[in-house]
Amino acid sequence: MLKSIWMSDPHFTATGDVSGHDPVARVSAAIEHVNRFHADSDFCIISGDLVNRGSLEDYRALKSLLDTLACPYFPMVGNHDSRAHLKSTFELPADCMDGFVQYAITTTEGVMICLDTQKTGSDAGQLCPERTRWLKSTLDATQDAPVFIFMHHPPMSLGLPMQDQDRMENGQAFLDLIGNYPNIRHLFIGHVHRPICGTVAGIPYATMRSVLYQAPAPQPDWNWDSFIPAHEAPNLGVLTIANADVCLKYTQFCSYEVGTQTD
Repeated sequence: MLKSIWMSDPHFTATGDVSGHDPVARVSAAIEHVNRFHADSDFCIISGDLVNRGSLEDYRALKSLLDTLACPYFPMVGNHDSRAHLKSTFELPADCMDGFVQYAITTTEGVMICLDTQKTGSDAGQLCPERTRWLKSTLDATQDAPVFIFMHHPPMSLGLPMQDQDRMENGQAFLDLIGNYPNIRHLFIGHVHRPICGTVAGIPYATMRSVLYQAPAPQPDWNWDSFIPAHEAPNLGVLTIANADVCLKYTQFCSYEVGTQTD
């Protein structure tokens, strides 16, 4: 059995708050929880938006915290990230693509593929031809081994008006590609700051709450001009995989009040 931790969207800053929430307090609480209750995890994957403003100072401060995790960790890139600063700060797998933060992790339970869906200068995502060719080649090489894909941007609409406009722009082409590989068992998606699950192209998927703050549930008048984070506690995921079967537990690691600066 494989046990891993899934975190997403910490939007870290070394100083100050983000939308009324303290990233240092929230990330520290997440690490403390993992080290106390899940130190036996094989690794942790962090599915993008590691920092909020892409500064080198923030990456270095975040690394100093993440290095206290009891398990190895694998950072991914989101729309708020700087690829250059991320790659210069964190140690990435040897097969990581040149110019991108895209790589595969081979485990006893299958292959974890961590995609780089960042579109430079945009909150929306994309998978360019070069990254798509790498993905196809990597999938071809897996043969019949179970594959689990982690990505920041969702490739489809989720019924979340604010986030759907910033999904992966060429998501349908991505879905057409992965639909050809029956050994892909699950998609794990960040970016939306809400827990959603379902199937797409016949493949189960799940999204994750943010380590920092949560997007409100959809409502008819929802728009970015009136965005106020939901009063919901942050979560991380405890993921176990055995014989290609997936169990994902959304786990609250602190109360809503921890690290909250405003009402």
